[in-house]
Amino acid sequence: MPLHQNSHNWRLGLALSLVSVFLWGILPLALKIALQAIDAYTITWFRFLLSFLLLATYLANRQQLPKINNLRSPTIKLLAIAIIGLAINYVLFVQGLALTSANNAEVLIQIAPVAFGIGAIAIFKERYTIQQWLGLGVLILGFTIFFHQQANNLVTSSINYFIGSSLLVIAAFTWAIYALAQKQLLQKLSSAQIMLFIYGGCALILAPFAHPLHILAMSPVQLGAILFCGLNTLLAYGAFAEALEHWEASKISAVTASTPIVTYIAVWLVSSLVPTLIPPEHLTLLAVLGGILVIAGSVTIALGKSSHTPKIERSIDIESQK
Repeated sequence: MPLHQNSHNWRLGLALSLVSVFLWGILPLALKIALQAIDAYTITWFRFLLSFLLLATYLANRQQLPKINNLRSPTIKLLAIAIIGLAINYVLFVQGLALTSANNAEVLIQIAPVAFGIGAIAIFKERYTIQQWLGLGVLILGFTIFFHQQANNLVTSSINYFIGSSLLVIAAFTWAIYALAQKQLLQKLSSAQIMLFIYGGCALILAPFAHPLHILAMSPVQLGAILFCGLNTLLAYGAFAEALEHWEASKISAVTASTPIVTYIAVWLVSSLVPTLIPPEHLTLLAVLGGILVIAGSVTIALGKSSHTPKIERSIDIESQK
């Protein structure tokens, strides 16, 4: 199967990536609230099921449902890898979040975009300019400064905190595997069709472990949180999948690396307004400096135009292969 080539519409790719960053950044807060009432498997199953139903309705109305009979063996194998990878990622992320904190979860899950970016450079032969490599160095320096205090918490924490953090690391690598498979699947299917298969497949895998009746016992705030989690899944991953169609994966990974900044700001705002929902976490001046460097590095990588990779049109007509 030939490697996927993006459309090189970097502005659209950047905009979609930023949508995903914002939605993923505020997601841990809603998950933390939902975890007060139900388990990780039920939350994850509900998120996938709601996303599948809404997306299936949308595609059916537009007569764009994928034709399963037209799928070939390589495509099916990649779909299986993407489905299993994302299912594992979702469950382990929520379990790790339950054992640690929203900020710690966003610290460790950032292994995912780094691994994704390295994989994209290796597999899809993407290239950085010198300016973008410098931006990557600034981004890494910013993360080192920004998460210094959080890293100290990890070293001195309890065994449950350590176990939760280990689950988050595994979740990060399974997400990178999913994302690389998703990008290659764009050779055969549209981003929406790929996500439909992934949402449905993950919902089926997790159905035996879910407890749907527990959702009925949730408080209004908790119910609103889990509904938001489901909609967040649909919109965030839809935007991410479409961004892969238009922009280099290595650059998308750099932009998504700024997600923890959104999480820290969201935690600060919510804990200030409603401290009973989310306990406050205070940022030092050093952490603020690190955050500025992370954003600066991400912007440098995202806006830099590679001189090594010429603009080429997609060599394969997707519609003709469906």
